[in-house]
Amino acid sequence: MPRQLDINPGFQKAFDTIENTSRPLFITGKAGAGKSTLLDYCCRNSSKNLVVLAPTGVAALNVHGQTIHRFFSFPINVSVEKITSFQITPRAKRIYQRLQTLVIDEVSMLRADILDCIDAFLQIYGPEPQKPFGGVQMVFVGDLYQLPPVISAQEQSFFEKNYASPYFFSARAFRHLAPEVVELTKIYRQSDHDFIELLSRIRSNSITDADVTLLNSRLNATKAENRYENFCISLTTTNNLSDSINSRELEALEGRLHISQAVIDGNFSAEFYPAAEKLEFKAGAQVMFLNNDSKNRWVNGSVGHIEDIRLTEEDKVKYLRIRLHENQRLVDVFPYTWEVFKYTLQGKEIISEIVGSFTQYPLRLAWAVTIHKSQGKTFDNIEIDVGRGTFATGQLYVALSRCTSFEGISLKKPLRKEHIFTDWRITEFMNRCCPGTPLSDENKLQMLLRAIPQRQKLDITYLKADGKTSRRIIVPLHIRNGNLLAFCTQRQEQRTFTIDRIQTLSPVFED
Repeated sequence: MPRQLDINPGFQKAFDTIENTSRPLFITGKAGAGKSTLLDYCCRNSSKNLVVLAPTGVAALNVHGQTIHRFFSFPINVSVEKITSFQITPRAKRIYQRLQTLVIDEVSMLRADILDCIDAFLQIYGPEPQKPFGGVQMVFVGDLYQLPPVISAQEQSFFEKNYASPYFFSARAFRHLAPEVVELTKIYRQSDHDFIELLSRIRSNSITDADVTLLNSRLNATKAENRYENFCISLTTTNNLSDSINSRELEALEGRLHISQAVIDGNFSAEFYPAAEKLEFKAGAQVMFLNNDSKNRWVNGSVGHIEDIRLTEEDKVKYLRIRLHENQRLVDVFPYTWEVFKYTLQGKEIISEIVGSFTQYPLRLAWAVTIHKSQGKTFDNIEIDVGRGTFATGQLYVALSRCTSFEGISLKKPLRKEHIFTDWRITEFMNRCCPGTPLSDENKLQMLLRAIPQRQKLDITYLKADGKTSRRIIVPLHIRNGNLLAFCTQRQEQRTFTIDRIQTLSPVFED
């Protein structure tokens, strides 16, 4: 059930920065740290002309905002060149002139080129033309260790030529932002300290062999014959796999198949659909809720099964009676209406108005769900199938961190260390903006091997033999047997450093 709002120091600092300054801000934190709750609080309580955008339609719907492309009227093939040559021009320019704060949620999926396009656009149409982002305060919200930007095979060469990475922090516009960072550290989803620490090591790719052994102790922990009695949800890597599992389990149920057709009004495009346009179900089906109940009976991600389907005299579905797994409560569920919003200018104030709606039962079949669709949700029991090892960066961390406890995890196949990996570019950025972010030896090696041929200066914190730490600037030269030979700019000589004693590592950029 929804928790009471905990205004901790991180929450307060983030809100104060948004409300009382124009400084750029990056709000981050591990899964379950309350980023979405903080964002909702800031939006409800800020007195500023504040707009919330997201890279995808469903993410935008979840925060009652718009997609980036919709708000700026960007076409699919938007580019900085098209904006600066005025091939892309907005219809209502005044709304951008009144914009004070722009919040971008799920920033792990924000592409570098799109952030550059936002900057170029606001430098023309924002409140202070030619200033970075048109003088608008930029607020980025999200966990970079979760799902990455989507880059097609055709776009790969463009990014290789133009950007160090596809992530938002590689945008040219980001170089001079230097946002203040608020890292939320209190975890609300899990309470087991050992499990929280394990997830933290998975997130930063610093797991040990003992961690892998511990995870594999959950191999087939939930037996096939009672997995659905425990409301266990299979987290899959693809839509096809989750759809096939759900179709198979639905077909296996006896009884009549019912179909609910969504009612769509106004401007509600398919990218925003929060539920199936055509929802098929039977009595006994395992389902997951897709909304937060106004009466606090369930939250987005709650699981249950359909116990009864109540019909009208005309033999049409009137409502569903669902038994919740969490507390065994029986609830009556009626169709729910989602609304899509558009930001408009009313006088000098930016307001959001409803432009479309989608009405459907707030449910989806939930014997299986993709890891991507599970982001932001919480489950008591999950089954994970690593399949052929086709996990994207951060995908396994997202999957494992959906569960409220270590005991609720079941693995269909054994995990190997190579299933758990982090993009070194994320680690490098996080280590730069959040000092103290743990670095695995593998991440250190990746960063060092990249720096050596470029003679890239690095700022390191090194643990000396006497237990004290020292900070110095080095130029890495060679790696052998776990040791780094580097030129130390402080002593003006070559020195040998033991790699596992390097605690922090970040590049030095010189103008």
